[in-house]
Amino acid sequence: MSLNGQVAIVTGASRGIGRAIALKLALQGAAVVVTATTKEGAARTADEIAAAGGRALAVKVDVSVVSEVEALFKEAVAAFGKVDILVNNAGITKDGLLLRMKEEDWDAVLDVNLKGSFNCTREAAKIMSKARYGRIVNVSSVVGEMGNPGQANYCASKAGMIGLTKSVARELARRNVTVNAVTPGFIETDMTSELSEKTRESLQEQIPMGRLGSADDISGAVLFLVSDAAAYITGHVLSVNGGMYM
Repeated sequence: MSLNGQVAIVTGASRGIGRAIALKLALQGAAVVVTATTKEGAARTADEIAAAGGRALAVKVDVSVVSEVEALFKEAVAAFGKVDILVNNAGITKDGLLLRMKEEDWDAVLDVNLKGSFNCTREAAKIMSKARYGRIVNVSSVVGEMGNPGQANYCASKAGMIGLTKSVARELARRNVTVNAVTPGFIETDMTSELSEKTRESLQEQIPMGRLGSADDISGAVLFLVSDAAAYITGHVLSVNGGMYM
C-alpha cells in the first residue's frame, strides 16, 4: 500500500484518530499536510512525521471558514505541487438532549463536521478533477448510522457526511476520484480514557468483539481506501466498529 510520491491533507490531525491517520499515511511515503485549529497542535504531529524521516507541513485551519480552507489548499500545492488524498477528520461535539440543545451548539457542530467536510471536499475536487486522480475519505461515525441520545447535532452531521460521500462519489467517479467513508465505533481516545470503568464496561458489552477500537484500527482502514488496493471502490461506507452496528 505504498503512497510514495503522493500528497495528503488530513484535517483535525493534532491527536487521536487524525494523528494516527497522518502518521500512517506518512509511514507509507506520502507527504502530509497536517491541519488543526492551533498551529501548535498541527506542528506536534508534523514534527513526529519529520522525526520519523517523513515530509509534513503544519497548517492552522478552521475548516468551517471557506477562506481558510481555500488558503490551506493553496499552501499545500505551493509546498508539494499537488493534492492526491484528502481525509476529512476534523470534528467537534457539543452534546445535549434535544429539548435543551442550544441553537448555537447545533450550528457549531454542523459547521465544523459537515460544512467543513464540504468546504474541503469542494477544494480537493477542483484539483483532483483536473489531475484525473484522487482519493477522498470522510471520517463519519457509527452514531451517524444508528443514532445516539444526547447527540442529535453530532449524529446529524455524521449522517450528513455519509450522504455527502455517496453524492460526490457519483459526481467524481468518471474523473478517477474515489470518495468513501469510514464509520468508527467506540475508539480508545483522550475522550474515552476519561470514562469511568463502569461506563467502559457498559460500552464493551455492546460490542461483539468485546473491546474498544484503537486509532490504528481506523488509520488502517483509511490507508486501504486511499491505496491502489481500493481503486475500484467508491461511495462505500466502511464500518470499523467491532460488530457493534451491522
